[in-house]
Amino acid sequence: MSYLPCVETITREPINAAVIWLHGLGADGNDFAGIVPHLAQPEGVNIRYVFPHAPRLAVTINGGMQMPAWYDILEMSLDRKVDTDQLRASADAVIALIEREIERGISPERIVLAGFSQGGAVAYEAALSYQKRLAGVMCLSTYLATRETIRLSAEQKPTPFLIHHGSADPVVPVQLGEQARDWLTQRDYAVEYKAYPMQHQVCPQQIADIRDWLTSVLPPITQS
Repeated sequence: MSYLPCVETITREPINAAVIWLHGLGADGNDFAGIVPHLAQPEGVNIRYVFPHAPRLAVTINGGMQMPAWYDILEMSLDRKVDTDQLRASADAVIALIEREIERGISPERIVLAGFSQGGAVAYEAALSYQKRLAGVMCLSTYLATRETIRLSAEQKPTPFLIHHGSADPVVPVQLGEQARDWLTQRDYAVEYKAYPMQHQVCPQQIADIRDWLTSVLPPITQS
């Protein structure tokens, strides 16, 4: 089977957890790789970070220019009009990466799925429809693009969701992060939400909070 090309970083061996982290529009898998040293975990949490590269697609809102994209964005209204077929295809490709981690010996309950901006929309679709419980889902500066069509998996109901957003985000307005939070909360998902005084980016305090959250959802495994 062919998989999305990825950048991979291993913190320690033997590996007993994985974080699959999706970049935003126009970036690539290297975009968040530099954060890994700032996410140091306790002994017994040995993580493989997987940063896949999105395919190159024509993006309507950018004049049809070809660029790394998880799906086409057709218009930039608050509700966003996107190519949901492409988004679901990207989600399927991400689920294949999750399955590969399981084949590599990682329990699904030791796998975190994360995404920034466009990557976060794909993370929502992949995680909420996935048939095995994950350790957690992290959605950064993003929105729930497929809330009208997604087929929810009961297995993901106990999974913790972390939603972060910039209060001054000019690209993905903070209302869209709040909308996703409310949608999940109304359906009894466990959601931790925090807004930061920033734009469409990540900030040092947020990285520290992500580190602490990863510690909470990926507890140490002691070697016998």
